[in-house]
Amino acid sequence: MLSYPASTISTPDGQVNVLQITDLHLSSPMPAAENSSEVSVCQYSFEAIVKQALSKELRCDLILVTGDLVNKVQPAIYDHIFEVLQETGIPFACIAGNHDVTDEIGEDLPFFQRELIARPTDSRLLSRHIIETDHWQLLLLDSSITGKVEGEVTPTDIDWVFEQLDSCDKPALIALHHHVLPVDSAWIDSHMAKNADNFWQHISAFEHLKVVIHGHTHQDQMRHYQGVTVYSTPSTCYQFKPFEDNFAYDKNARPGYRWLQLANNGKVASWVERLDT
Repeated sequence: MLSYPASTISTPDGQVNVLQITDLHLSSPMPAAENSSEVSVCQYSFEAIVKQALSKELRCDLILVTGDLVNKVQPAIYDHIFEVLQETGIPFACIAGNHDVTDEIGEDLPFFQRELIARPTDSRLLSRHIIETDHWQLLLLDSSITGKVEGEVTPTDIDWVFEQLDSCDKPALIALHHHVLPVDSAWIDSHMAKNADNFWQHISAFEHLKVVIHGHTHQDQMRHYQGVTVYSTPSTCYQFKPFEDNFAYDKNARPGYRWLQLANNGKVASWVERLDT
């Protein structure tokens, strides 16, 4: 059995191919079964995406799961997710999103009428975790706030990131759940990571910070800021319509995932793939 979490990755060519999946939103721990009406849409698409991504010719060296693993905080659901990931035989690491620390009561109601219930974070979800590769340093943050939809990069998080970047000059990637740059959708931008301006101010001096990846926004975007490329990655389940000030699903966008190729010279290639119909 794989030791969890992944902490060191070494490859023959020095390049690390990372599969990012995010916003799984599983609500039941049912074992997968073809054509079973008991398996939720989100569970089916999560397992189908893992199978599809790993059937590609591209070697996968690491799986990063960037939050909202569940829609209801239940240990049995995490058990199932971790079993699926363990069975891949590929090192992986998972961080929390808002749904991993907050249950929403009244999901059939308009958002602002729902009750938010704080839940304890599953002990397997990571905070301030380092993954070292031959040529890269990956820094994982927990941006969730129990009982809240929005997130935060805390002053302690910022100090920790500053310390890691200051002590290691390898090209660096930061992974967290909440976005740290607006995505031009007013409703979701009101639930981004608090303290993001302070975060950017403190890391601006580090030219070897190359990439920030996140979930939460359920859409594919790429932005450049202060020399850093910021990637927003689709959900493995349902998508939000981009550039909408009011909440809206994107019913034409299929579940997706992101590949990142972290080259041994510090360069990055990244793209999104969608679940086959």
